[in-house]
Amino acid sequence: MTRKERYEAFLEYFSKNQPQAETELHYENPYQLLVAVILSAQCTDKRVNIVTPALFEAFPTPEHLASSHFDEVLPYIKSISFMNNKTKHLLGMAKILVEEFNSVVPESIEDLQKMPGVGRKTANVIASVIYNQPAMAVDTHVFRVSKRLGLVNQNAKTPLEVEKTLIKHIPSEYVHVAHHWLILHGRYVCVARRPKCEECKITHLCRYFEKNKPLENQL
Repeated sequence: MTRKERYEAFLEYFSKNQPQAETELHYENPYQLLVAVILSAQCTDKRVNIVTPALFEAFPTPEHLASSHFDEVLPYIKSISFMNNKTKHLLGMAKILVEEFNSVVPESIEDLQKMPGVGRKTANVIASVIYNQPAMAVDTHVFRVSKRLGLVNQNAKTPLEVEKTLIKHIPSEYVHVAHHWLILHGRYVCVARRPKCEECKITHLCRYFEKNKPLENQL
């Protein structure tokens, strides 16, 4: 199967079977999603969703968060990984959001990355989820699954390489949802240590399955 055929099969399957895929982070507005995505770095969405209700109640707007202090915010996210750094990031993000962007979460990747705790992946999530831009956030799931499926070359070394390849081959109108297809498939089926190939519905297009299934049959 050629790369073009893999992309076509990938888009065909998910557009029919999971057309409304979306983030599993809970949020009600762009500010809340920005906070949640910052907290989700190297942490599960499930844990973030446990923490954010009380955090959002205490700091419902960027202004509330920007005017708070480290010791006020930290207790709300103490169960989150890297809680000290993320507390600093949240405070710094809120101040810039208020002072430079009038409390409106910006649309551009460049502007988003001006805020602490917002790297390219986080910026791409916001641009994609909030503004439906053709932005591809490459986390560990997207990085792993896209290479296993054969959508991206095995020798791709960085998230940016993977991002550029996916953007090149996925039609722009599908990019924002394809990001979630890859994440959810990696989270629940194509897991890191032992992918659940027996449950997978897209083995027909998967390069990893093509290479490993004959070996399994010999056992």
